[in-house]
Amino acid sequence: MPMLTVAQVVDFLESVAPLRLAEDWDNVGLLVGSLERRVRKIMTCLTLTERVAGEAVEREAGLVVTHHPLPFRPQRRWTTETLAGKVLWDLAAARICVYSPHTAFDSASRGINQVLAEKIGLQDIRPLIPNAETPELGVGRQGTLPVETSLLEFAQLVKNALGIKYTRLAGSPRTQIRRLAVGCGAAEDLLEPAAEAGCQAFVIGEARFHKCIEAEFRGMGLLMVGHYASERFAMEHLAGMLQEQFPQVEVWAASAEADPIRWV
Repeated sequence: MPMLTVAQVVDFLESVAPLRLAEDWDNVGLLVGSLERRVRKIMTCLTLTERVAGEAVEREAGLVVTHHPLPFRPQRRWTTETLAGKVLWDLAAARICVYSPHTAFDSASRGINQVLAEKIGLQDIRPLIPNAETPELGVGRQGTLPVETSLLEFAQLVKNALGIKYTRLAGSPRTQIRRLAVGCGAAEDLLEPAAEAGCQAFVIGEARFHKCIEAEFRGMGLLMVGHYASERFAMEHLAGMLQEQFPQVEVWAASAEADPIRWV
């Protein structure tokens, strides 16, 4: 099977999600390995766990594209006594490279927030906080629904779109909404910009208790679909994009990955 270099894959990934879109605090790009490494298999995932890393090793991936960076923060030592140390030790031993687009992919033109906004049926979609250099790109998304609906009815629509059984809701279920914002993952800092943009609701991965109270104070509905549900679909989407771009190699989204949070 023909192979390509990590550098070729990185060039494509950075055309999809330019790293200049990443937040200053983030750790993006090639995190482990060599640009010269030749690969014939690529795996995408939301988060590198021991189970997901095991799948990469077992199926002989040459490159893992993970949304959440590993490492995320500087580490003083790498040992198998920590999750990050164990995962990276196993991947390095198998010569598997690791790349993360993280917040650059969140804000990209075909990134997570854009696709999420489209999945839940928003129209007139645009960034919630436009990028200074490229206004059509930026952090979060905002848009309108085709018709006004209640927060409770919209919650059911979102569950159907994301294929989930449950979501958390803050605010009155009877609130009528038309304009809303989207922020994947833990994007609670976007609550204020969403309110300033006139959004009546905000779809988010997760938010802390006091942010729910703040949303209620502002008269906004807050729909918390879960961190995993708000982002995992995009890594499956990215696997499809990579497979289309590089048909000579095998690309897949990690099958061992699952939401670590359960409703009981």
